[in-house]
Amino acid sequence: MKNKKELSPEKREELIRVLKARFEKNMNRHKGHEWAKVQAKLEAHTEKLWSINEMERTGGEPDIVFHDKKTDEYIFYDCSAETPKDRRKICYDREGQEEREKQGLHPGGNVIDMAADMGIEPLTEEQYRELQKLGNFDTKTQSWLKTPSDIRELGGALFADYRFGHVFVYHNTAPCFYSGRAFRGALKV
Repeated sequence: MKNKKELSPEKREELIRVLKARFEKNMNRHKGHEWAKVQAKLEAHTEKLWSINEMERTGGEPDIVFHDKKTDEYIFYDCSAETPKDRRKICYDREGQEEREKQGLHPGGNVIDMAADMGIEPLTEEQYRELQKLGNFDTKTQSWLKTPSDIRELGGALFADYRFGHVFVYHNTAPCFYSGRAFRGALKV
């Protein structure tokens, strides 16, 4: 029986073609890196391709944004201009989602469970600010951020966007969900 979190050889090839085209189109995100090395890393860790495909499938447009020289890992972020379209209208975590459902509202899920199911991590505030140095992202939408536990314990959660030439980080309650708010993820390969 085939593992559901594994791509067929044809789907892997198709995804690698998409990633290569995006890599070549956006060299400003990864100056000095060679696609051949990235592809070799992806082919050596095919289990990560399933997660990258989930990022792609949900509208994240994953791309290489950093290379960790200590661990020799490439770091993919969701680089869609606006927050990934198929991850919108979600609460921050399961507790927030359940609170909304008790009120008769129906969010599309939550950040923490969706990221875990996809095998990725939500961006932290620091990662989000680093992403914004590579372009202008979320100029019309917002992205939930990985929220520190002390804020979450008090009922809050963080999100951010880019407006007026600046990155703004805000707070909201974890049960909130909006049609223009999703999350961006990161994955190391």
